Amino acid sequence: MLESMRARLTIWYTGVLALVLITFAFVTYTYLARAARERTDQSLADTTASLVSNFVAESNDEEQPGEDDAAEVTRNFQFGDRQALIFDEAGRLVAASAPPSGAGGTVVFPEPSALSQSLGGLVATAARSGRAFATVPGRRGGFRAYASTITSRGRRYTVAVALPLHEQAEALEQARQAFYAAVPLALLLTSLGGYLIARRSLAPVVAMGARAERIGASNLNERLPESSARNELGRLARIFNELLARLDNSFEQQRRFMADASHELRTPVAIVCGESEVALSQEERSPEEYRESLSILNDEGRRLTRIVEDLFMLARADAGQYQPDFTNFYLDETAGECVRAVRSLAVRRRVELHYQHAGDELPLRGDEGLIRRMLLNLLDNAIKYTPAGGRVSVEVGRDAARRYFIRVADTGSGIPAEAQSHIFERFYRVDKARARAGEAGGGAGLGLSIASLIAELHGGRVALESSDARGSAFVISLPASDSTPAKTLA
Repeated sequence: MLESMRARLTIWYTGVLALVLITFAFVTYTYLARAARERTDQSLADTTASLVSNFVAESNDEEQPGEDDAAEVTRNFQFGDRQALIFDEAGRLVAASAPPSGAGGTVVFPEPSALSQSLGGLVATAARSGRAFATVPGRRGGFRAYASTITSRGRRYTVAVALPLHEQAEALEQARQAFYAAVPLALLLTSLGGYLIARRSLAPVVAMGARAERIGASNLNERLPESSARNELGRLARIFNELLARLDNSFEQQRRFMADASHELRTPVAIVCGESEVALSQEERSPEEYRESLSILNDEGRRLTRIVEDLFMLARADAGQYQPDFTNFYLDETAGECVRAVRSLAVRRRVELHYQHAGDELPLRGDEGLIRRMLLNLLDNAIKYTPAGGRVSVEVGRDAARRYFIRVADTGSGIPAEAQSHIFERFYRVDKARARAGEAGGGAGLGLSIASLIAELHGGRVALESSDARGSAFVISLPASDSTPAKTLA
């Protein structure tokens, strides 16, 4: 139960609110008690001051003695909720008003003699300091008293007024009972409301979790429900949906990659197995027949080797484990060597091969073997797809941005417009019906993908500059070594 986010949010919310309510109740009760005590003390002080004034006025009449004045003043005391007492210099009670009664006539004060004994400490303190307050415990909350000293006819008296605290105690008790009932009820209602609010707020999370549990490799096209794009949960759902879209695209690429790889490997393997079975099915064959069979097996073996090497390179690059060997070399020299390497292929296909270099040296730091492979892939494609009598031209130099460029152009039939956006995809071939063997054969559809990967490895790119009925032109753009360092695959 406590592992639920809704329960934990409710507990935290209720706990914080409980702390606030308890603090509020404590502070409020303390304030009420203090305010009640201050009001009581002020009322006692005012009553005592009035009693002192009456006593002084009575004692100015020289015809009566001082104790009679005290008795007269206490008899005329008109406050029914408190009691007045007058003490002489010795602390002896000389006069007292009638004790107040509670509800139903219940006497709330003890007898004056007992009350005077309870107020002995207060009277002594007032005699020393002139005035004093004291709280005396007793039945039904006790009482609060105030004493003040006066001098009349050369004699000093202490006038005290006592007020029962049962009404104040009852009011504070009612406040405590109200807090005892209100705080738990408020916490109960708040925790219930907080749980419902948390449950409603987290309902989209529960829905997303339930949907996410059903999503697997077979149904990555499903998406999480998005409650609102303006809040955090909607943004989270959108981020997860974008992640699912990327995963779906990656899985689709992997499935297509595996299907295409299986398709490409199946044909040469079938040829190897079929040719070997034919060679082994006859007990005696002429050397020419064996040579022909071995030539076919050798061609298909080389084709298999090339496909496997390309797949291995792409797999390592995708996993970020490919470690190129960077050295310093001249790009123009490497390009010239690649052009010379494919001259024999161009001659066999009766294609004119032209190489143009601006004359400046083009120093480059990179993997020379990969650069050579990238150029050979582009040249091989250009020669194979250029008809007899056509022309393939290679131009090497610097562009206006001082970057290196290699432009490979041919006079072939061009690439259809609908296929131009897919030519760098793995295993994609424009002419899928092309024969797979011999010089007229097509490749596995990995040449341009690997060329693009090698260019990206060196901080550059391969792009199709133009393609129409007059031919196609590819441009390799690489940063100069003195401006941009090579980067690693990741």
